[in-house]
Amino acid sequence: MHLEHINLVVKNLEQSLLFYKATFPHWKIRSLGESNWYQYKRKWLHFGDDYQYIALSDHGAGDNRDLKGNQVGLAHFAYVVHDIQALEKRMLNAGFKCSISITADKFRKKTYYIDPDGFEIEFVQYTSDLPDERNAD
Repeated sequence: MHLEHINLVVKNLEQSLLFYKATFPHWKIRSLGESNWYQYKRKWLHFGDDYQYIALSDHGAGDNRDLKGNQVGLAHFAYVVHDIQALEKRMLNAGFKCSISITADKFRKKTYYIDPDGFEIEFVQYTSDLPDERNAD
């Protein structure tokens, strides 16, 4: 089993796509279109590879939850990367700054970014193949 996709409602598809293209340079737009979602007209696209993707639709209104608060909602989602420094360089070149960076951990390096709609994404690079070390707190 693996996670196939996450579906995010955003305000601006182009801004979101700029962020996620910097994050996943090997991904592409798999499909796109327009539809109605519970009487809301929306444009949508699927951005990913052959196995997983992020579904984005542009009918978002209001603000995302306060990430420093305790409101119910998505706290963050995470991806494993092989080269966290390369990711950080791509993000900086695209104009995005990390919100949190944790490199002091012995078996992993983590960095967090906030996308244009306030979703927090964690990226982790493991420096061990041993599950007990990778998952140690």
